[in-house]
Amino acid sequence: MSTPISMPGKRFVIGVPYVWLFVFFFLPFLILLYISFVDMGESIHPFKPIWDTETGLLSLKYENYTTIFKSEEGGWFQTLYIEAYVRSVWYALCTAVLCLVLGYPFAYFIARSPASVRPALLMMVMLPFWTSFLLRVYAWKGILADQGVVNQVFMAVGLTSEPIQMLYTDVSLLVGMVYVYLPFMVLPLYANLVKMDFRLLEAAYDLGASPFKAFWLITVPLSKAGIIAGFMLVFIPSVGEFVIPSLLGGPENIMIGRVVWDEMFTSNNWPRATALAVVMIGVIVVPLAFYYRNKE
Repeated sequence: MSTPISMPGKRFVIGVPYVWLFVFFFLPFLILLYISFVDMGESIHPFKPIWDTETGLLSLKYENYTTIFKSEEGGWFQTLYIEAYVRSVWYALCTAVLCLVLGYPFAYFIARSPASVRPALLMMVMLPFWTSFLLRVYAWKGILADQGVVNQVFMAVGLTSEPIQMLYTDVSLLVGMVYVYLPFMVLPLYANLVKMDFRLLEAAYDLGASPFKAFWLITVPLSKAGIIAGFMLVFIPSVGEFVIPSLLGGPENIMIGRVVWDEMFTSNNWPRATALAVVMIGVIVVPLAFYYRNKE
């Protein structure tokens, strides 16, 4: 018989994740928020005071935010930053949907496989993590280049007489992002599907339901938690992705992660870069907060 955890033990167990979130999320976010209101001027030091040294009053530079939403010509929501945000959300959404379409059958297959082979199948899913992220992305450059493997095969079998432009396009960008983030969809789906009682499907078949109808009315609703978890695990990091759009995307595929990088390290405009990052966090966190509040 297990001994119940004492009250101090419960507080410790509950407090550890809160401390982790405070140190590694909330404090860095406060630092970003602070820098986003700083007026650097000609200085290269971003940690300047945000209050007037003479009056002691706050002197916040709101222009770091207003320039994100308003262009110099006076048009609201017609800036390059807004375009980058919209493009990032669109590519992240497409990536999450494609990962769901490709990952769900694979997760379902693993969950229905014999218990003896599941560890090997799960290892296949996690095997890419054993290789450097940059090496895997660079490998796709060699595969999708004009003289890459895909074009060589197409020309060898006579499907085309000249190389097809695949690299630095929407296709190469989505291929790279789906390849990298697909395991983040498969694993939570598998964790949810493997606990499902498949006798429910047998009962549906006995009652005359077709395989598709039983899948849609039983399997999909019961795996809703895994779908949401996998979707969020793919969508959230995809919005701020920097490496894959830089290596596989073209100049018209610039996402907000690359814009933040350019503002911070090329233009040395830390306040503008942190303001972009704060808005990006808001774009992700606020809808999630509304979703979970309405869910309850």
